[in-house]
Amino acid sequence: MYSFLANLAKLIFGKVEIRNAHLLPEEGGYIVTCSHKTWLDVVALGFSMPGPVNFMAKKELFDRKIPAFILHKIHAFPVNRENPSPSSIKKPVKLLRGGAIVGVFPGGTRSDEDVEAKRGAITIANLSRVPIVPAAYHGPTSFKELLRNRHKAVIVIGQPYTVRAKDKEQMTAETKVLSGKINELIKEAQKIS
Repeated sequence: MYSFLANLAKLIFGKVEIRNAHLLPEEGGYIVTCSHKTWLDVVALGFSMPGPVNFMAKKELFDRKIPAFILHKIHAFPVNRENPSPSSIKKPVKLLRGGAIVGVFPGGTRSDEDVEAKRGAITIANLSRVPIVPAAYHGPTSFKELLRNRHKAVIVIGQPYTVRAKDKEQMTAETKVLSGKINELIKEAQKIS
């Protein structure tokens, strides 16, 4: 089902320009972190990666049967953003250690502003010992805009890096580093499209 939906999305979306795809790790798990303005960035990022992306998604999206069914089929899993439990961390760590790609929108919600990352992606990367790949999407933000401008989407991939934080202060510092990397990529993506 993932392949079918990815191919359908490619057909509707048209070509998405991927800058720096050569930076994506060729093997092993990694976390792809991206700016998040609209549901379209999720779709574009999902079908642009070399393999299925297991997206962390707010649990409210799973409250209705049809969206929950589709989300499970595209490998998304629910996270309680208001009251994260240890399982919010265990599931992605297990996936990453198994060689999967996990998608995280570190701002935690859709925003037109600069990304101010929360610590979730850094915590997961630190525990799983896999690289973080920062990324930014710039392109259509609505279905109507997508249909008018089918070839105006770009995803810029940043240099992967690893996190080795030993305490809360280092985790906070690493979170700021991630925010800075994504915000720089947003500026780069805006110049391209």
